[in-house]
Amino acid sequence: MDSNQNKKILIVDDEDSFLNVLAERFKLENFEVFTEKNGKAGLKTALKKHPDIILLDILMPKMGGLDMLKELRADVWGEKAVIVLLTNLNADDEIMKAVVKYEPAFYLVKTSWKLDDVVKKVKQAVGLIDLQS
Repeated sequence: MDSNQNKKILIVDDEDSFLNVLAERFKLENFEVFTEKNGKAGLKTALKKHPDIILLDILMPKMGGLDMLKELRADVWGEKAVIVLLTNLNADDEIMKAVVKYEPAFYLVKTSWKLDDVVKKVKQAVGLIDLQS
C-alpha cells in the first residue's frame, strides 16, 4: 500500500479546469481528494473532513482564500491545519500580512510552478518526502 493512501487533500479553487487537473493528479498520487469552488464551502468541508493539507486559492466568490484562512485559524483543529496558498496573485502587502499572521506552509504563484513541483511541495508539507536530502 502506498504511504499516502490515507492522506486527505482539500483543493479550494473557483477555476474548474485547474481544480480538475489538480484533483485528478492527486488521485493518481493516492490522495483522498475533496474539492470546493469557494472559501465558504471550503471552510465547511475543511472543518468536517479535517484534510491533511489544503490547497487554497485567494480570489474566489462567496469567501476569498484569505478570509477562509483567517476563519480556519480561529478553529481548534484549523489553527494547526497545513495550508498551501496557490494563487495567480503576486504577494502584496495585504497578502504578506496574512502569510505572516496565519502561516501557510507555502505561498505558490500558479504561473511559476509546474504540476509536478506542486505535488512535491504538498508531499513535503505533509511529511511524505524530505526535499532536504
